[in-house]
Amino acid sequence: MNTFGRNFRVTTFGESHGAAIGAVIDGCPPGFPLSESDIQPFLDKRRPGQNDLVTPRKEDDRVEILSGIFEGKTLGTPISLLIRNTSMHSKDYDELRSLFRPGHGDRAYLEKYGIRDHRGGGRSSGRETAARVAAGGIASLYLQQEGITIRGDLEEVFGKKNRQEMEEEIRKARDAGESLGGVISLQVSGCPPGLGDPVFYKLDALIAFALMGIGGVKAIEIGSGVKAAMMTGSEHNDQMSPEGYLSNNAGGILGGISTGQDILVRITVKPTPSIANPQQTIDTSGCSRMISVRGRHDPCIALRILPVAESMIALVLMDTLLEQRKIIQDGSDHIPYP
Repeated sequence: MNTFGRNFRVTTFGESHGAAIGAVIDGCPPGFPLSESDIQPFLDKRRPGQNDLVTPRKEDDRVEILSGIFEGKTLGTPISLLIRNTSMHSKDYDELRSLFRPGHGDRAYLEKYGIRDHRGGGRSSGRETAARVAAGGIASLYLQQEGITIRGDLEEVFGKKNRQEMEEEIRKARDAGESLGGVISLQVSGCPPGLGDPVFYKLDALIAFALMGIGGVKAIEIGSGVKAAMMTGSEHNDQMSPEGYLSNNAGGILGGISTGQDILVRITVKPTPSIANPQQTIDTSGCSRMISVRGRHDPCIALRILPVAESMIALVLMDTLLEQRKIIQDGSDHIPYP
């Protein structure tokens, strides 16, 4: 399945070493001011090769809008976004034609489809997430007009919470042919109450679904998260006063519906599976082999996942906001633009 969303529907396409990647967005309301320069800052946050802590693969990640815009505003028709691949070193992956990388989806992908693109993981590569960020950028811009903001932060790497110590650990791992995992925190402010449904399309379920759909994410916490298991009901319950809630252990979501409080999310990201250290694996014939993964890889993918996570939450909120406007027809289903 390559399409995400019910109302703000995003279909991504392309492979890591193909000609381009991109997205088609259907359901964006008309009359919303939008240009390539509006979307580009979101891609710049994710762009590879920016410093020595991320993959040295150099990609400009310049977005092109192919359709859905006229005179600087959305038409309400499908918006097509294209990001050309310009820095592929496909020969770095020649050995992987017959080898499975530990920690990757190589073997599972081949077992599912009977064929796979071994160059950088093909469709399952993290490269695909640039298309999500471009689409999420549009959602974020729309949400900002509604007073909804999303902010993410790298909370820890390898147990370290000090930024300088995090960077030192990443460099040490990179130089040793290793990789590290991390924890990202996300905060949504200004979200109105009422988003999400009480049963199958709970807002927290949709957020978890969206974030677990990012490669490398292994756990999601909302509000107090796993700490809730060590709390009593009176401690965990967000008691209320005439002025509002007295705490936010629920993370801004109760009964699957937003409360109007800040939505608080934490995600745990595993270490990058592509590492230079020798590892045991098998080849496509089932024979035992050793592998040392070459190529240009992030020593800590949590750094690059941060803007992807922000974008995926934006897509969820955009989708549920449009869904809520179908339920409550108060005139707000049309954005306030001439």
